[in-house]
Amino acid sequence: MENEKKNFTVLGSETEFDGVLEFTDDLKINGRFNGTIIATGNLEIDKAAICTVDKMAANSIIISGNVTGNIEAAERVEMCNGSKVKGNVTTARLRIADNVDFEGQVTMLEKEPDVDLFSVASDEFKQSLILKSDTEN
Repeated sequence: MENEKKNFTVLGSETEFDGVLEFTDDLKINGRFNGTIIATGNLEIDKAAICTVDKMAANSIIISGNVTGNIEAAERVEMCNGSKVKGNVTTARLRIADNVDFEGQVTMLEKEPDVDLFSVASDEFKQSLILKSDTEN
């Protein structure tokens, strides 16, 4: 079902949303958002947008505007030129452009090794991590 189209929703510049927002498709926020975002789709924060969240979680998050709160992205977070981000970021890949005002901590997610953590000795597990990281570069 790869040719199945995803919906793309836009919260316009005049929109103000307070609460919990959950979605599976793609969303672009141009206005104001306060609350929690829990998504499996992709999220884009426009340069005019102002978001205050306790948690913003999505597959990938592109920020051009102003975000205050913790950010989690399974795949990637991108902070574009001129954006302001205040909060902790957890993601597998991170790109921060020039002229970004970022205040917070970053935690990088690593892909899980192809070995069952509970079935091997700790030395074997460490070796599998070393071998996996050598092959990824």
